Amino acid sequence: MQWDLGLQGLSVLAALSLGFGVLAGLLVGGGWSRRLWTVVVTTCTCLVAGLLASEWLFGWATEEELQPNIDGLSRDEVLLAGVLTTGVVVWLVRHRARAERRTREPPAAGHA
Repeated sequence: MQWDLGLQGLSVLAALSLGFGVLAGLLVGGGWSRRLWTVVVTTCTCLVAGLLASEWLFGWATEEELQPNIDGLSRDEVLLAGVLTTGVVVWLVRHRARAERRTREPPAAGHA
């Protein structure tokens, strides 16, 4: 495996990851702490997933086979990895929040 990601490709990957992080923060809802936590987790996860998708999964392909290619970054593959990663993180955070709400709610009172 050859890592050929340049500074411009890495910058584009970081910008895309931050964009997906902000989108996840907007979609997850809740308070500011949960939104900020989601932005950080999604941004980091998308950065790693995009790096792996571009350099590991599709690192074997030539620049002609993967278009558009931005300084070694396979943009379409990174976008797909970001969408999937963002969806998984948003689903996990919302699922966890629902589970926490259920445990905090008092049991319903019976009818007399």
